[in-house]
Amino acid sequence: MSGVRLEVQWSPVHPDKFITWGTEIFLYEVASMKDAPKLACSKVSDTTAANLLATNSNHHYVKCVDIYPQPEPDILLAIGQANGKVVLTTFGPTAFDALGLTGKELVPRHARQCNTVAWNPVDSNLIAAGLDKYRADHSVLLWDVLKCPHHGDGRTGVVPGVSHQHQASSSAVELARPVVELGLSETTHSLAWFNSQSRSLIIGMNNKHLKLVDLRDSNKAITSTPTKAVYGLVVDTHNDHQLASFVENQISVWDTRNFEKPVLTLTQSKPVTKVLWCPTRHNLLGALLKDSTAIHLHDIQYTVVGNDEVEPSVLERSVYPGTANNITSFSWHPTHESRLLTISLSGTITDYVAFERITVNWSPSSHIVWTHGRRTLKLISNKDTVYNCLDDISVKMRRRAVNDYGLKPELWQNGDLAEDESLKNLWHWLYLSRSLVEDGSMQGVDSKLPGIKCVLKIDSSETDGSEIISKPWSDLGKSVNMTRIYRSEDREKALQLCGWKFDKESSLTSFLDRLECEGSYARAAAIAVFNLKLRKAIEILNRGAVSQNKQQFPSNLNIVAMALSGFSDDRSSMWRELCLSSRSQLSEPYLRAAFAFLTAEAENYENVLNENGVAVEDRVAFACTFLSDAKLHEYLKELIIKLTEEGDLAGILLTGLCGTSNEGVELLQRYLNMTGDVQSVSLLAARVFPRELLLDSGVQEWIASYRILLDAWRLWNQRAHFDILLSASSPNDKPPQQVFVSCNFCGKSISAQMLGIIRNRGAFARLGATLQKVKGTFRMSCNILRLPLSLSGCS
Repeated sequence: MSGVRLEVQWSPVHPDKFITWGTEIFLYEVASMKDAPKLACSKVSDTTAANLLATNSNHHYVKCVDIYPQPEPDILLAIGQANGKVVLTTFGPTAFDALGLTGKELVPRHARQCNTVAWNPVDSNLIAAGLDKYRADHSVLLWDVLKCPHHGDGRTGVVPGVSHQHQASSSAVELARPVVELGLSETTHSLAWFNSQSRSLIIGMNNKHLKLVDLRDSNKAITSTPTKAVYGLVVDTHNDHQLASFVENQISVWDTRNFEKPVLTLTQSKPVTKVLWCPTRHNLLGALLKDSTAIHLHDIQYTVVGNDEVEPSVLERSVYPGTANNITSFSWHPTHESRLLTISLSGTITDYVAFERITVNWSPSSHIVWTHGRRTLKLISNKDTVYNCLDDISVKMRRRAVNDYGLKPELWQNGDLAEDESLKNLWHWLYLSRSLVEDGSMQGVDSKLPGIKCVLKIDSSETDGSEIISKPWSDLGKSVNMTRIYRSEDREKALQLCGWKFDKESSLTSFLDRLECEGSYARAAAIAVFNLKLRKAIEILNRGAVSQNKQQFPSNLNIVAMALSGFSDDRSSMWRELCLSSRSQLSEPYLRAAFAFLTAEAENYENVLNENGVAVEDRVAFACTFLSDAKLHEYLKELIIKLTEEGDLAGILLTGLCGTSNEGVELLQRYLNMTGDVQSVSLLAARVFPRELLLDSGVQEWIASYRILLDAWRLWNQRAHFDILLSASSPNDKPPQQVFVSCNFCGKSISAQMLGIIRNRGAFARLGATLQKVKGTFRMSCNILRLPLSLSGCS
């Protein structure tokens, strides 16, 4: 097929058939892959295959083809040839044989190339042919096939698998005369019928003008406009006034109501070879460029401002049907939305759907709706299972808001609704901290929610020195040296904030038992080791191993317990040497920390303090127990900086929420920047911030944003309770006036003292009774509900 341009065209009346042609004409039928027969089929898309029905190889030098546009069972073709003939042909015997149409030849007086042929879409007995120039002949010939003599027997097709030969009639040919002739001594490059004006033609002629011809006029009225864009003329299926043509690398869009110049000129990167209007989509023009693997789509947008139509804009995009070879032609499906066929230089046919640009609308309640073609909208509601898979913060915030997250009376209850471990721990710690302040355990601390930094007075010069105590291992006797710990009143308060309130043996035992019940055996064992209870740690690990084995979980806790039982503080012992080399192989961070503590030298506990898998409160409590004042303060300052940079909520344990410091606000702002969880920071501010922090501009932005979010979700009840929380935290701040009552005549307002406070629906009746005692007519309106209330007839 070298040098032959391959073309493709959907049948305008058969939704499952199309033709291709080059040196031969092929008829295909498209079917789904599961319905298509396995033999003689070629895959044209992931879901469809093309079955070759017939081949017509009796016509040589085919230049143009058009398919009969009326709904008939069979396909009738009009073929324009290199010698100027227009031949009507079919694929084998058809119903057109009896009508005398098959085999008709429409022959011009002088032979020259036929450039274009087109059936009239309404008066389907008419065919227009555009020819090259001949000095004494016309280049536009209009034929009425019902008035032309018949030549030949018409069976020019060959069905695959059936041997069939047809020889044209050798009788003398009686030349048929066209009913209309136009364009004397001119060249016709392209022409097209109008869809609703069946006797009007648009013709591209002589490389220099377009001519609009009205055949109803006996004088053949012609409207002409000068242009070089005379090739590939096509009329918009949806709008007879809109045309398109091209020349070289420019596409011109025309409006016949203003035919002096194109309304739009689209410049392309390469020469244009074909343009077609999409028959299922308004104002969508497809274009094929030379040596291209893409179809370029131009979505023309018309805009009307007032009564004036402004210059149209164009949205351009390219679609790639997937063929590796350059595309030589394409054709839109007449009824299937945005579906097209392409054929490549190698003969590969591709069935492709050019999906529309998706317009997405995401409602505040997390409903997503988007366009799917012209007539379909698709929706994902906030109850769809896809949201559970996304784990998006906006979906989580709305779900928590519906469950009254942050509004529960006890702080720890909100932690159970947080759906996040760090948030849960923070709410529980806030409850613990407030409880310690309220029961007097934090005497001398000037804050309702103090952090470790505040309790230890790290930034103060009044820090009391800590007492150094040498504490023995309770169950190892004198065989092991005593361990140095540090104690002070401030350190005891810090340990309470960390949850390490072990002033009695029973307190430690109950704490460790609770951790065991939660399945945190490694943490319980490590804390037992940190409290110099080695035997208890071994017992916990053994019980943990038994429990995990019953649950068929792999466990090495009994092996770790065995290793702990050989503990020796001898710096040169084999036990210590092996533990140092094997500690990093332990997967559990608490167990690594326990062995780091047991093998530490010269009170160097960096491997414990920097073990990120250990909870911040446990690391801080360990530091408060085993570090000197200077090392403790240095470690806590570095830890605050690190946790703030990471937006780790566990850092609130250190910074607290004191009105004298913004460190807690900075940490929460960092957390907000990283997670987008404006809900939690706003609720924390409303529940626990002192008034000084609430007035911070950043905090006010959180609160305003969360209010907007609640309003967008239409969670009016949660919004009201949120505002009540804020007003409770600043009782001295007078809220803006919400209810206004004024005299209907003089416009003067009525004092709040006379109206009282309206708290429920029945208060309106009491208000009316009060106003009945005052002469005049009054009007009241509520700013929030926008509900006017008129009280008239006052005596």
